[in-house]
Amino acid sequence: MNAAPRKELTLLDSVCLIVGIIVGVGIYQMAPDIAKGSSGGVGLLVLWLVGGLLSLCGALGYAELATAYPQEGGDYAYLTRAYGRWAGFLFGWIQLAIVRPGDIAVTAFAFATYARAVYDPLEGGPFPHGQRVYACLAVILLTAVNVAGVRQGKWTQNLLTIAKVLGLAAIVGVAAFAPQGTAAPRIAERLPISLALLFVLFTFGGWNEMAYVAAEVVNPGRNIVRALVLGTASVTALYLLVNSAFLYALGYEGLAASKAVATDTMAVVFPATAPAIISALICVSALGATNGLIFTGARISYAMGADHAIFHKLGRWNAKTGTPVHALLLQGAISIALIVLLGSFLNAILYTAAPVYLFYLATTAAVVVLRRRDALTPRPYRMWGYPITTAIFGLTCAFLAYSAVRYKPLVALTALGILLAGVPLYAISNLLRRKPVPEVPDGSESIGAHRN
Repeated sequence: MNAAPRKELTLLDSVCLIVGIIVGVGIYQMAPDIAKGSSGGVGLLVLWLVGGLLSLCGALGYAELATAYPQEGGDYAYLTRAYGRWAGFLFGWIQLAIVRPGDIAVTAFAFATYARAVYDPLEGGPFPHGQRVYACLAVILLTAVNVAGVRQGKWTQNLLTIAKVLGLAAIVGVAAFAPQGTAAPRIAERLPISLALLFVLFTFGGWNEMAYVAAEVVNPGRNIVRALVLGTASVTALYLLVNSAFLYALGYEGLAASKAVATDTMAVVFPATAPAIISALICVSALGATNGLIFTGARISYAMGADHAIFHKLGRWNAKTGTPVHALLLQGAISIALIVLLGSFLNAILYTAAPVYLFYLATTAAVVVLRRRDALTPRPYRMWGYPITTAIFGLTCAFLAYSAVRYKPLVALTALGILLAGVPLYAISNLLRRKPVPEVPDGSESIGAHRN
């Protein structure tokens, strides 16, 4: 039986996937720092709006690529087609080795931090690693859900996304009944607007995840574009509403000086229960982001395994569960290893920020390359505003990559070393291409056996 991805993701599923991944914990943690880089309340909202518009420019480019080439793997497939197998391999390699497991570990740590605030039976006991336990359990549970089947994974995502959106709506509603924020002490620390914009775009990260599951979307020619635009626009509107609520309840100076902005906003009306309410809300938000990253991340590894012999076991789609089981299990194992090694909530994405944005730049440029190279390929959707929107997002990616290198050059060199480690692996994979891939006896079939 030829096991392959099935079209099971509706427009609702797709929008929930995008919103659920974008709206993680960034809105709670970075809102005060972003405020420090703006000129005032109006400037703050403009900054968030600009972040949404820039993300939409990127989403439109991905929409054209995803509808023209509705395959699993997203950037991996587009980079391979535009520049060659080596480009897709290096993207898949860095995603598999550090970026995706690192992102999963970060959101799992965020869940663990706030879950312990709600209930921690290990607190004060002889075992000092409660945060790691919570984080690992989150990854294990959500990986198991996604291994069980696409329906289980997508409905878990839908429910978590709806819950987190309702939670953010509740914050907005509570703020409406709060007395308007009064003057607070002037902000002692200001941040450059370029860094604030970097933080804004980080909180919008995840809109491109739709491309990784394009082969599973019902009516991809229409629904991929709709999901990308609706998802990005919905998050932009949500972020503007939430920041307006923060500004109303705390005032601009109070927002910028806050250490726990959502808790401080809720505490204006519910001072006794605010910490527990917000902790539970952030737990749900972090779990939604973690589940979405697990769901889409395994599709990148699956696509790479289907094309490259060295990772051919990852390119098996299980016929019984309808999921890339091997890719999910390896991704979960690496994520758990990072959780154990890091031991705390760390922003692992800093280690790969420069190469990640460079790959975004390469994918955006692929819109131009593939329009010329594959001129005869049907394009159900053509990027609005091309080539201006393409240039805007491409320049933004180049700026963010440069900023990451300038901010932490040693970290960027470490990331470059991880990326370059994929070069000899690619050479080995090419040597193995001529060797036959063994038959798979467990009901799943290696797609790479046919492509290699």
